[in-house]
Formats: sequence, C-alpha cells, structure tokens
Amino acid sequence: MPLASGSGCAEAVSASGYVWAGTDLILWLRVQPRASRDEWVGAAAAQFRVRITAPPVDGQANAHLQAFLATLFGVAKNRVTLLAGDKGRDKRWRITAPQRLPSGIAPPP
Repeated sequence: MPLASGSGCAEAVSASGYVWAGTDLILWLRVQPRASRDEWVGAAAAQFRVRITAPPVDGQANAHLQAFLATLFGVAKNRVTLLAGDKGRDKRWRITAPQRLPSGIAPPP
C-alpha cells in the first residue's frame, strides 16, 4: 500500500495517540500482526494498539488493517489512508470524517 504524499515519519506522536485535523482523525497505531483475532485493544502510551490476523507479508497486513479500520470507524476503505509506517509496526493513519469512534477517542472539539 503506497503512503500518502508528504508522509514523513518525523512527525511527533501526539500524547493522546490521535489528533483531529478538521473532521479528519489522525491516529498513531502500534500493530500486532498474526493475532488470533482482529481487535482494537485501546490506548497504550502515546499510541493505540491494534491486533490483526493478517501476516506482515507483501502489504497484506496494511490492506487488512485498512479494511478493519474502515469497519471500526464506519467509513469506506478509500477514506482510510496510511500516512506513515508502511513497513513497520508503528503506523500513522488518517480517517476521513469517521462516523463511529472506538473507546479512547473523543469527538472533535
């Protein structure tokens, strides 16, 4: 899965693990691939932890995570964009106008 343009990994992680950019949600995630089930674990330090069943091979985990996040936030897959972390476990995602919010994420101000 290609990264969005301007997606350098140098941006500092938010203390809460997310920030609102207008109606878009920017999330910092720590992903555990090859888990027994797909699961939103919740906040851990300055990131949210997510477990997914897909292996970290040939972008399978990123594609699977994109679909999982789309379902979790109630949006289409094309509204979930990987910003940074294509090859690592620490990732940054943009959710465009999420319809639902999981535990640990407050609505925009």
